[in-house]
Amino acid sequence: MAMSPDPDTKSNVRVAVTATAVIINLVVILILDEIYGAVAVWLTELEIPKTETNFEERLILKAFLLKFMNAYAPIFYVAFFKGRFAGRPGDYVYVFNDYRMEECAPGGCLIELCIQLSIIMLGKQLIQNNIFEIGIPKLKKLYRTLKDKDRAPEPSENEGPQSKGPQQWNLDYDLERFEGLTPEYMEMIIQFGFVSLFVASFPLAPLFALLNNVIEIRLDAKKFVTELRRPVAVRAKDIGIWFNILSGMGKFSVIINAFVISFTSDFIPRLMYQYMYSDTGTMHGFIDHTLSYFNVTNFKTGSSPIATQYGHEVTVCRYKDYREPPWASDSYQFSKQYWSILAARLAFVILFQNLVMFLGVLVAWVIPDVPKNISEQLKKEKTLLVDVFMREEKEKLQLIQSLFSKDPPVQALALAHAHAGAQLPDLPRPLQQTPLRPGDLSVTTSALPRPRARAASFSQFTRQPSMSPQNEAAKHTAV
Repeated sequence: MAMSPDPDTKSNVRVAVTATAVIINLVVILILDEIYGAVAVWLTELEIPKTETNFEERLILKAFLLKFMNAYAPIFYVAFFKGRFAGRPGDYVYVFNDYRMEECAPGGCLIELCIQLSIIMLGKQLIQNNIFEIGIPKLKKLYRTLKDKDRAPEPSENEGPQSKGPQQWNLDYDLERFEGLTPEYMEMIIQFGFVSLFVASFPLAPLFALLNNVIEIRLDAKKFVTELRRPVAVRAKDIGIWFNILSGMGKFSVIINAFVISFTSDFIPRLMYQYMYSDTGTMHGFIDHTLSYFNVTNFKTGSSPIATQYGHEVTVCRYKDYREPPWASDSYQFSKQYWSILAARLAFVILFQNLVMFLGVLVAWVIPDVPKNISEQLKKEKTLLVDVFMREEKEKLQLIQSLFSKDPPVQALALAHAHAGAQLPDLPRPLQQTPLRPGDLSVTTSALPRPRARAASFSQFTRQPSMSPQNEAAKHTAV
């Protein structure tokens, strides 16, 4: 393409080379993802965690860090390192004394960053999150079916017609075993990083993430219903360590986007030129302002270009940087414009970060986690619960006081009912109003229902209620 006589083809050489390199990089990322997953499991097993929860949290943290670096390292390189340490004409930086450091296009690294981010994000979602999720379980199911088919015994002649054909439990056994929700969470976290960390350089990332999630919802539904065994439900308090990871990435994305806007793009240099260096207050002359001068006689021996495309001899050339001209006393040193733009970039990072953090705190304060009506309802439930508890305690106290004021037979009967947890039956009026005679005791007590005998102690009436979450839930249910 570089040797093509067509000027349009020559102009697209850099884009084609960048896209090809990113596609190769995508294949390497997909391969390393599987390797890093196995490495995370191996490292976690070396630690020998004491509990299953501790093991899962350490495994998730290690797998996230490894896959984070694997997915975002090329993007971080293009955004913040490529072209920053390449040097200048006459003093380039060489690796192994033969290879020059890579530089961005004359327009900057933002376009290359956008290309890299779009190809890696779309390729990773399409290949790893969609094709692998459906294809790999199908291949494993096919392999297991063929393997079990060779080992299956031949049906005998004595078996009836109902025994022919596989049973449902055999079909379910052929399905792939459910490995948990950690891979699903990891996909969403990596996608969240693509959307939030570099959204300033690729604004279409949220749209592509939405389209991918709409498709993946249906693919996951098909996978869970037809390709995987039924998962075992486990009660969980929250999403665990994933919440801390999401919270950290949200704060980290604010800083990354601030650096992308200020250092990767030309947003700050353009503003500085328009309001500080331009004579007309416009962008006219901005390109000439960003170019520095270089005298070709200052090339090192053997590093100057062999031929030129111009018909005359070139003595001075221009390159993109803020440096002093060769005729200055401190030639090729950073100029005052460079330091002023650097100060403006750092000030923008600090201002942008604090502004976004303040807005986040303000939104969290305006929109509480628990709505006001729900919090008021919870307060009312607690008040009613306290009233019911106090009423029950008051009834118990009255019952105890009545035990010492009534006759002994009625006292024993009330005490037995109190121990059994039942209410006192409605006593006949003569029993309530007139004193009992000794001969009437057996008849009266036999007419009443006999409570179930059980061991009792005075601690039943004096025990304080437990404040455990189980008792709290039980009391809510009772109310």
